[in-house]
Amino acid sequence: MNRIMWSSFLALILVSSCKNNTETTQTTSKEEVKETVVKDSILFSFSFMGCNRVNRGDTTSSVPSTANKYALQRIFSELTHKKDQPELFFFLGDLVLAESTLPNLDSQLKAWDSLYKSDAFSSSNIELVAVPGNHEMLYSKEVKPNKWKEFPLKGSTDIWLTHMKSYMPVGRKTAPSSDILDNRLTFSFKRHNVGFVVMNSDSYNPDRPSNPYGLGLEGQVPVTWVNDQVKAFKADTEVDHIFVLAHRPYYVDGNIETGHAGLPQGGELWPVFQENKVVALLSAHVHDYQRWQPINDSLGGGTYQIIAGNGGSEGAAPFFGYSTISVMSSGKLAFDSVGFCIGNPYTSAVPDHPTTSRDKITLTWQENPKKFPQPYTGCQ
Repeated sequence: MNRIMWSSFLALILVSSCKNNTETTQTTSKEEVKETVVKDSILFSFSFMGCNRVNRGDTTSSVPSTANKYALQRIFSELTHKKDQPELFFFLGDLVLAESTLPNLDSQLKAWDSLYKSDAFSSSNIELVAVPGNHEMLYSKEVKPNKWKEFPLKGSTDIWLTHMKSYMPVGRKTAPSSDILDNRLTFSFKRHNVGFVVMNSDSYNPDRPSNPYGLGLEGQVPVTWVNDQVKAFKADTEVDHIFVLAHRPYYVDGNIETGHAGLPQGGELWPVFQENKVVALLSAHVHDYQRWQPINDSLGGGTYQIIAGNGGSEGAAPFFGYSTISVMSSGKLAFDSVGFCIGNPYTSAVPDHPTTSRDKITLTWQENPKKFPQPYTGCQ
């Protein structure tokens, strides 16, 4: 009898031990899962968009900045109230219409600055980095009957610095200027483990008899300096991700564009971007949202071209909004482009049109299996 009771007692201990081990294993497993989730948190995020100015026929005295006020204020409000607020917001050019005279540029940028400072966004913890576009740097001239071209506007860089210098990051490294290229608005800087190279893609250059029409050239950047900055970031052990930002894109509709719609010197830049694994060239200029990834087979992947010219200007874009890149502590790059379907006319308020995610992926160097459809049909 004692032998039977002793056996039962041992069995009870064994069952209890197994149960405790199982519970411990389950608890440990849950803790490991929880720990993994916590580890992959947002280290740093930044948002960007460009092209918010209205058309010439849509300007009004009530909005002297020439901004699409509804779209701009809605985007600012959404960023301000975003749960995971970005640290930086890059405005990639064409804040104002201008593209004419220095007085127009001066008055419009002054009004834009006032509009911005009156918005709650300006007192948020989001730092604005303003990048000039062709409408801030160039003027339009009729070179032949009904044929208009754009040329560098002398003095535009000084006016930009008068009103927008406070929206350029402290501690930036500025490209050196020369007699043939004013590079004061092209610079680089670091945040956390990210290197940013910001190009003024319409740097002022003087008139030259050898140029077409004897005037300055549009779309000029300090190529050698930009490429050197990219290489320096690649060699920097503190930098894990490199982004280049400019108003003008190099790839439009999936094709190389070196004319007015693109980057004339892109052919000298893009190979260096790819060789040094620049994550993306972030641009605007084209009034649309596009994402391309030209693959370099020998490098096993490719730099992205992201066009975020859907900030409020009329064009092909069916939705207005902004894009955000989150640098995760795991090393991943989470990308999300959000927006609301535009109204008719494009400046109209559409509070009943919700802002939703339009393109959400992880940015990988290898060819991304998820493509963004062109044309986008999500607003039909």
